[in-house]
Amino acid sequence: MTARSLTIRAVLFKGIGDLIPLYALYSLLFADHGLNTGQISSLFAMWSATAFLLEVPSGAWADTVSRRVLLVLSGALLTAGFALWTLVPTYLGFALGFVVWGTAGALASGTFEALVYDDLAARGEQSAYARILGYTRAASETAIVVGIVAATPLYLWGGYALIGWSSVGFAALHTVIAMSLPNAPKAVSAADTDELADEETPPVAGATADKHTSMSNSVVAELNRNGTSDGLATTVDGRVESSDADEKARGPIARYLAMLKTGVREAFRVRAVRNGVLLGALLFGITAFDEYFALLAESAGVPTAVVPLLVGLTVLGSLGGSLLAGRTEGISGRTMASVVGIGGVLFLGGALIAGLAERWPSAVYVLTGLGFTAIGLSYGIVYNAGVVAGARLQDAIEGAARATVTSVSGLLGEVVALAVFAFAALATTWWSIATTLALLGATILPIALLTPFWLPPRPADAEDKTGD
Repeated sequence: MTARSLTIRAVLFKGIGDLIPLYALYSLLFADHGLNTGQISSLFAMWSATAFLLEVPSGAWADTVSRRVLLVLSGALLTAGFALWTLVPTYLGFALGFVVWGTAGALASGTFEALVYDDLAARGEQSAYARILGYTRAASETAIVVGIVAATPLYLWGGYALIGWSSVGFAALHTVIAMSLPNAPKAVSAADTDELADEETPPVAGATADKHTSMSNSVVAELNRNGTSDGLATTVDGRVESSDADEKARGPIARYLAMLKTGVREAFRVRAVRNGVLLGALLFGITAFDEYFALLAESAGVPTAVVPLLVGLTVLGSLGGSLLAGRTEGISGRTMASVVGIGGVLFLGGALIAGLAERWPSAVYVLTGLGFTAIGLSYGIVYNAGVVAGARLQDAIEGAARATVTSVSGLLGEVVALAVFAFAALATTWWSIATTLALLGATILPIALLTPFWLPPRPADAEDKTGD
């Protein structure tokens, strides 16, 4: 499969998977069925908790079995989750739907990124990863915009039922498209982990070999300094292996556990990888505040049919951030920190401006329009930073368990998201949703301060430092 073919299929997979009209109104769906803000936040917490528990185990599973099969299973569960919401619109039905959706998200998180990166790595085209990831994120955001805009006429024609069943249909199509993705060869498969000592690394000519060797050696040195043991060893060419010759004979469970251990070790013991994992988790987790955008619009006095249009402004921001990922891939940590800081100020100000509509209802459209535009710009900045950080993390990973390492970042991101939901549930008992979101937006500022220290270097920078 060529890079172009991979790009098309990946874009379709991610795009159709987010062409879900329910995204625009599910917070209001819950509210209109009698749930208060605290109950809604508890649903979001169940969603994140499910992903929290399954994130890393599913990543190790993706490093052990077919990643394409897991993505198909993820799509099937996503379809089932939206069907539950439509058929059983009660707190229990919503809760079960979120558990199913959280499971689907955990299966896909890290799995898709690892599949794409390893497919490119098999052809020596890793440099295209950030661009392709940006395209897939842009496809997701475009689909979300279309789904959100479509939610208005769908709601007017058939209410929540039509929105729900159309979401089920698109989720099912997303599952079908997953079957067309490549069954990408893993850089080092779980089944072959114990055989690496018997294999010789094929010679690679040119700068690619130098880059791989220099980065691998840095990973080996870091792992060895931190005492990698318990059956795992590193070779002179930088590959992480199992030193237990009987691992394969013990069966798939032993291979799974070895892969899980390998990924978790690299995620926490290799400095560049650890920093990328932490920064990616913060940038991903903090965006959990987007679950409250519809409630912000509603609290400002905007009619339900107009809410999707305001939420769409924020999605346009993330769409722009995704499309620019290929151009901003080489950004320095200091520059990214400055831009993310500006994003924090924009978000804080946008939430407060939108909240002013409660006091001046005659200016509701002007204030919410300005507020959501500022939030959208901020969202785009944070989203772009997340894509760049994710690409740098993939370049930094040199061990066998790519999906596992990526899932560790996803797991920590869910921890941050849980903190966001818990804060929102408590804060809204004292403050308005606008004030609560402004405070959440302010947390972007300390993330900006950490960015120069935690953004992994570009591969070229890492090579230059190694050469020095």
